[in-house]
Amino acid sequence: MRILLVTGKGGVGKTTVAAATALAAAAAGRSTLVASTDPAHSLADVFDVPLTDAPTAIAQRLTGQQIDTQTQLDTHWGSIRDQLISVLDWGGVSGIEAEEFLVFPGMDELFALLEVNRQARSGRYDLVVVDCAPTAETLRLLSLPEVLSWYFERIMPRERRLMKAARPLLTRLTDLPVPEDEVFQAAQTVFTGVEEVKRLLADPQVTSARLVVNPEKMVIDEARRTYTYLGLFGYGVDAVVVNRVLPDAVSDPYFAKWRKIQQGHLDAIAEAFPDVARIHLRLFDNEMVGLPALSQMGEEMYGERDPVAGYKATRPFRVMDHDGKVELEVMMPFIGRGDLEVTRHGHELYIRIGAYRRSFVLPDSLHRRKVEKARLVDGKLLVAFEGQPKRTAGRRR
Repeated sequence: MRILLVTGKGGVGKTTVAAATALAAAAAGRSTLVASTDPAHSLADVFDVPLTDAPTAIAQRLTGQQIDTQTQLDTHWGSIRDQLISVLDWGGVSGIEAEEFLVFPGMDELFALLEVNRQARSGRYDLVVVDCAPTAETLRLLSLPEVLSWYFERIMPRERRLMKAARPLLTRLTDLPVPEDEVFQAAQTVFTGVEEVKRLLADPQVTSARLVVNPEKMVIDEARRTYTYLGLFGYGVDAVVVNRVLPDAVSDPYFAKWRKIQQGHLDAIAEAFPDVARIHLRLFDNEMVGLPALSQMGEEMYGERDPVAGYKATRPFRVMDHDGKVELEVMMPFIGRGDLEVTRHGHELYIRIGAYRRSFVLPDSLHRRKVEKARLVDGKLLVAFEGQPKRTAGRRR
């Protein structure tokens, strides 16, 4: 079973690419689910078929789903929400105000993840293609399992034990609604789902990401940052789909300047993602909506190549934490020390090998840390950063 995460900056055509990829995989013989986690769903519009929160047949071996986070919230959050509403009502906040207070940031992403996990583990599908939200929301989505896992492992068991011991006393001293054990059980169910998602997404043999870009500077810059953060979270990118490239058939002089600008951006994409398969997809002369158009798009993207097994995921680097000191590991096989030069400029790390240079956008957590040393060990470049910068003490008045 495979999971393919299709993401990119808003407006680059990621939903269309996700739909065409899923259709191509189904045509190749895979039982495929294409699911949208984007709150602004457009998957149904692309296929030109009605889709709901329940998986719906689209074509032979192809099923679609637009995950409704409100439905998922009722399923996973019901008893917890009821407990919190009773506490807010006790404090004088009720009705629609209480409901609005309980929509926490990240809840859409959390419940979308839990539904992807449920469908992936159902055994009904060989492939789940996830039409992700734009990159900022996607990165928050993919970082959730790690963050929530930390919270649940450290905080929730203590709170549960404390509340179990204090409940008899609190019920005698106050009429504040005290959470019953089933509330913690519901939270434990959510935690179990998060742990399952974490294991599923962390397996490079199961999950990979596919970036969709346009040959435009702002889009490329965001794609580079996304590539960096996906690597930081442990997700491999198996391909970059360069969408809306002017085709050779367009010879009108009006587009001559655009073609020159695009060629410069195509060169920049090749330089930014040298280790990742790049798929060029032309700018079509009509809207790619409906099964026939998406089928044509899938054929032009992949041809005879398998849309899933034909691509191998790569990660730009791996970040390791050793007692507060961070080391960045980059695979550099067959490179000698005399051929390698490492420099730091602002938020980017530059690696030069002979006449070729590669730049990596550093994660925010490394922006304030200085590079201590860089060395080659067994075909790996290891770049060590200093420990966590100390906070500057404030002056006394």
